[in-house]
This record gives sequence, C-alpha cells and structure tokens, in this order.
Amino acid sequence: MISVQNHQLQLSGNRGDLPSQFSEKKSKIDYMKNILTIILLAFTIGLSAQNFVEHTVQPGETIQTIAKKYLVTPFDIYALNPDAKRKFQPNTVLIIPNSKIKNDPIAEEKRELIDYKTHKVKRKETLYGLAKENNVSEEEIKKANRFLYSENLKKGDKIRIPRYKTVISKQTLNNTVKKYTVQPKEGKWRIAYKFGITVAELEALNPNMNEVIQPGDVLNMPNIEDQAEKKIEAKFGYYEVLPKETFYGLKGKLELTQEQLEQLNPELKTTGLKAGMVLKVPADIDTIAGLETVETTNLKRSLTNFKPKKIALMMPYRLDKVNVAEVEETKEKIKEDKRLSAVLDFHVGVMMALDSAKQLGISTNLKVLDTRNQVSTTNELLAENDFSDYDAVIGPMGEESFNRVALALKADKVPVIAAMNKPREVYNNVFQTLPEDKLLMSSMIDFVKADSLKTKVVIISDQAHRATSEALQKQFPGSKLIFSRMDKKNKTKDAYFIYHTELQNMFSEGRTYVFLETNNNSFASGVISLLNGFVVNKTEIILATTDKNRAFEGKNIDNNNLTNLKFHYPSVNKEFDESTKNGFVKAYREKYGVSPSKYAVRGFDITLDLLMRLASAESLYEGSMESVETEYVENKFRYSKDFFGGYVNQALYIVKYDDLKIVNAN
Repeated sequence: MISVQNHQLQLSGNRGDLPSQFSEKKSKIDYMKNILTIILLAFTIGLSAQNFVEHTVQPGETIQTIAKKYLVTPFDIYALNPDAKRKFQPNTVLIIPNSKIKNDPIAEEKRELIDYKTHKVKRKETLYGLAKENNVSEEEIKKANRFLYSENLKKGDKIRIPRYKTVISKQTLNNTVKKYTVQPKEGKWRIAYKFGITVAELEALNPNMNEVIQPGDVLNMPNIEDQAEKKIEAKFGYYEVLPKETFYGLKGKLELTQEQLEQLNPELKTTGLKAGMVLKVPADIDTIAGLETVETTNLKRSLTNFKPKKIALMMPYRLDKVNVAEVEETKEKIKEDKRLSAVLDFHVGVMMALDSAKQLGISTNLKVLDTRNQVSTTNELLAENDFSDYDAVIGPMGEESFNRVALALKADKVPVIAAMNKPREVYNNVFQTLPEDKLLMSSMIDFVKADSLKTKVVIISDQAHRATSEALQKQFPGSKLIFSRMDKKNKTKDAYFIYHTELQNMFSEGRTYVFLETNNNSFASGVISLLNGFVVNKTEIILATTDKNRAFEGKNIDNNNLTNLKFHYPSVNKEFDESTKNGFVKAYREKYGVSPSKYAVRGFDITLDLLMRLASAESLYEGSMESVETEYVENKFRYSKDFFGGYVNQALYIVKYDDLKIVNAN
C-alpha cells in the first residue's frame, strides 16, 4: 500500500505541466490509478472485516505449530503468505486468517474411578483374564498394584482391581479436531481430499485407524465448517502426490498439464504441490504410481561435524541373572535365551560400527546401560543419569520402557532410536527404524502394479485376512479372490484349505501373481504345494504376500517350491550378498568364526547410520531430511517427519527367492 501511494503522488506531482499530446495517456493513467485505489481499498476493508491478525515467527516455530496455535491449516497460511514456502525464518511477519473451526460442544464418554475391589489371585488366573473379566485394562490393574510393573502375577497375590463408571459430558473443543463418520464407498484418499489434508495427516490424526476403513468408522478430522468440505464426485478419480513430485513429472504420469490440474484443484494455485495431498483427476486417468526411486546418499562426502558424539545404549542385558564366573553355564543360558542372544549380537554390531566410524574420524563416547528388561530399572536409570547433552539414545527394547525414555527426553530434544521395536507413540524426538506395516503392504502392491508382464492376479486368503484381501482385490480390478474353506462341523471355524479344483483354469500362458495372505503354516504349505503343480510349460506363477510371517517358514515349507514360485515379499532388510566383499562381514568372520546374525548386522547398520548422519549435520534432526537415503549391509534408511510426531523410516526392500537364495527384487 505505501509503495503504491508514493507512486500515485509521483504521477500527480506535475499534472499542470503535462503537454496536450499526453492528455490521452494521462486519462488512462488516472483511470488505472482509480481502479487500483478501489481494489486496494476493498482488500483493506476485506482484511479488516475478516479480522486477520499478524504473527511474527519466533525461533523454533514451524508453519504447522503456528497453524495449530491459531486453529487454521497450513494451507490457509500459505494462501495468504505464498513467500513463506521458500522463505520462512524468525521475525518473518505472517498474515493469519480467521479460524474456520466450529467450536460446538461434543458429547464424550469418560470413565471415572469409583473404588477398588480386593481380589486374591487363583491358580491359572492371568492379568489379561482378570482385566477382561472386570472390564478394565491390564495397565489400569498395574497402576493400582505397582509391584506388577516389575513382577509377574502369581497365585495367592492380593491385588486391587479398580471399578469405573461411565460419565457422558459435553466438551468444547480447544483444537482443530472433530468426529467424522465414514460413509459408504469412502476410502482414505477420498476422505483426505474431502477435508483438504494429506493421507499421512489423516493417519496421524487416527493412529488406531484400521488399514481398511469401513462405513460407520468414527475418525478424527480437521474441525472445518460442513460447507467447507469438498464434494466427492463419482465421475472423478483421486491421486496422492508422492514426495518430490513436480507438475512436470505428473504431466508424464497422468497426462495432465499444470493448468488442467489447477482447473480441477484450484487450491494448487496458492499452495503448490505438496507430498501427500490428494488431487482430483478425471476418472479414466490411471492413477497407479510406480515405486519411488531415491538415489542412495553417500554421507562420507558430507562429513563436517567431527565433535565427539555422545551416545547411550540402553538394552536388557540382564547382567544380574548372568554368572560370569561360570563360563559354560553362561554359554548355555545365552543359547537358551533368544532375547539375550539377540541383544548381545546387536551389541557386537554397535561396537563394530564405532570402530568403522572411528576410521572416518568420528569418535564416540558410548554409555552402555542395562535396563534388565524392567520398567522400574529403566525409571531408575532415567533418574540417575543426565541425558540432556546426549546426541542420541539407542533403545531400550520393550514398549513401556521405550515410551518412558522417549517421553522423559522429549523436553531436551534428545533423539531416541527405536532400533528393534515399533514404539507405542512416535514422539517428535523418536526415530522409528522399522517401516510401518501399511508401507510394506502398499510397496508390494505398487511393485506388482508396475510389472507390465503380469496377465492376471489371484488372491488366496484365510478367513482372518478377509478384510486385507478384499482391499487387495480393489487394488487389482478383475482379480480372482479365493477364501479358505470353513470347518464342516463348526461353521464358525476356519478349516484352512482350498480345493484343487478351485485353481483349475485359473492359470494360462504368461505371468500370474498369486497373493497368499495367511498366518497359518499348514494353509500356506498346502497352497504353495498346489500352486507348484500348475507351473508348467509357458505358465509362470509368482507367489507374493504383503506380510511375510512365520507361516512361510518351518519344516512344512519347501524352499525349492518357494524358489520355483519366485516368492516375492516386502522386507525391512535384505540378506547380504555372499559373493561381494563387505568389510563388516569379513571382520566379523575373522573375529568370531561365523557369519553375523541379522541382529548383529542391524546393530552395525543402525549405529553407523546414526553416527554418519550426526557427523554430516549439526544434529540428527538436520541430518535426517527426507531426501537422504542411506544403505549399509542389510538395511537402508530414509526418514520422513510425521505430521504430528517424530521420524519414521520409509526405506524398504522387495525381495524374492532366486536359486534358493533371497535376493533384492527391486
């Protein structure tokens, strides 16, 4: 406004001295000036009427935290502050619009503690059974009986069981969330589009949401006005934007120009493309996205921070249970205790990673702490040690112990690495190294979709995986779905078999993918044997699954059959290639006389990756941008920042059986 007003003064400064030949030009200038003044005046009135406020960005703030503070969405802020997308820093002044939130009271159920009843534990009674019988959770019983955090429930124990009553109250929301009931034919993409959020944001708002949502499910959604919800039209399809995707890339994939996409999705003109946002596209457009390929980053070229790294390793060594004086007894205990064996192997991998990092000039101060696999001991370690200046903490194992450590170190922003387990809560200081199951599933689906040689898809499932398999069938229109037979005597019980005749005439010349979804070993064994009988002449059958579990292992499963079927599945790791040289594998064999276990390799990969990222940036947060993908012996890492929480690894493998070996398929 100021610069325009100054310009207007300059135009009118010498009006009387203008020659007559410029009178027409002067009239045009005056006309444009008046129009501009009217527009600016209207804009100023509009700002005042809508009660916009100014916000000065403070150190540490993000667009997301500011949006949450004012109960608006990041898209609202970007719409009025387009420069914030490329230039966002402290002292930047942002224009914040009025919140669209409806702050209507919402009825919520709450449980209030009435009293406790005393119970003497009987023979064979379990914490799970008592919790179910008394309609309480195991955690609620533990809170009432603190000794159960460190001791197992046993016969004769006198415990208190809490009793609750349900109270319905109306509460006014103080955040951007409201309840939404899923309608028929609505999936994640459609709902995300409807509310103007990404699928990742939808999942973050609903951490307990089923992989396949059903009509009637109640979800948390942004609390926008009903009339602000976008309409879902059956004549359109919907596409989720991938990380780093550009308009140029979408033109090649969807055959739609930027102008066409903006016409269908007007908000693109202000927000631009954002990973995870859902776009409306014509229904006949193929929205199948190929597997994203990210170039592996060599962090050796980026090492700049050579300050000694301060790392804590918290693991359940349970040294109080080990008699180091009795060597043979200790060896037997390690053999019998699979968890202890895994922990010790992981520890060896960690130590070897420290040696490898040292050769690159990265020194480490490591503190090893024994949690004894007890929450009480973990609490003691937190009380006895100051972790505020640590670069990272690896572990501990165990959901409750990990949660305690992550929460305790959250205020100091100390990264906590979930190395061998998935945490209950991914706080903003948590690094989850194991990819989510839903990512494994979607990656396997994308892999099969990208295979131009496939002629058909068949899905075979037990009854427990009915929902997953039906969701799979929707991904592959025209696919055949076969469920296991029910028991003839007990119609509610799965008999875990299919008839040979059900597969006849199912396979023809060419490549057919067969998804097998089950947790039952005998069912998997039977189906795999049947499928092998159909591999003849030019008929190629590729066995696949979205969840490779123990059903596909053991003496009942013939690895020759899996090789014959080129068994494919998604995996968090791959087996190291014996034919190639690897410094870690060689050093391990020389030192211990055997090949490293997957736990030793994981300890090495996670620790070396952690140290390399710390040495290539000022902190692990700065060293974990989404564009950085690293790969080591058997594991790779590419962290994505969760919208409301911490960092989750997005890198995984599609592997296959080839000549009785498991190799990388992609």
